[in-house]
Amino acid sequence: MDIKKIYMDADALLHGHFKLSSGNHSEYYLQSAKVLEDPKTAALLADELAKQIREYGVSVDTVCSPAIGGLIAGFALASALDCRYIFTERVDGKMTLRRGFEVKPGEKVLICEDIITTGGSALEAAAEIERLGGEVVGFAALANRGFCKRVGGSGEPKPNCKLPSEKPLFALADFEFEMYSPDECPLCKEGSEAVKPGSRGN
Repeated sequence: MDIKKIYMDADALLHGHFKLSSGNHSEYYLQSAKVLEDPKTAALLADELAKQIREYGVSVDTVCSPAIGGLIAGFALASALDCRYIFTERVDGKMTLRRGFEVKPGEKVLICEDIITTGGSALEAAAEIERLGGEVVGFAALANRGFCKRVGGSGEPKPNCKLPSEKPLFALADFEFEMYSPDECPLCKEGSEAVKPGSRGN
């Protein structure tokens, strides 16, 4: 499966000058919502991701996503794994499980995002699940920005990867793009202004 082509065909691999959720800047941006607006494509990608997870041998009772970016990807993955689906959301800046969702003690939960960059939001969701007594068995995403090492990937984790090394990360492909702090961004120095196409702050 050529994940890069799927993103390009959906006009979801953007080229320009972007401000990321982290505050850093990049010349490229993955807009997974454009890929996932087609239910058939979402199901196709989730089936491929579920295949990886089953082959690895992880037992999953529930998939949990941090809102809002991971919602569609997580629901599609739960459907492919034939398991329950829940999500966390920010309340006063803190990732929280709401809406009547509960986690049973020892429940095996897989955290799913659309894209994993450093894994910060996924880790916050995992902390909430563990606080409630669940067991986080791994992390998953359609795309991995290359800061964290995925199962089957060739790269090594970067120092700013926030995901625990003892938990597997499943993703369909690595997309490694240069990122710059605003002070060091060459696009800013050329006079270009960064735009924010993502879910936070828009």
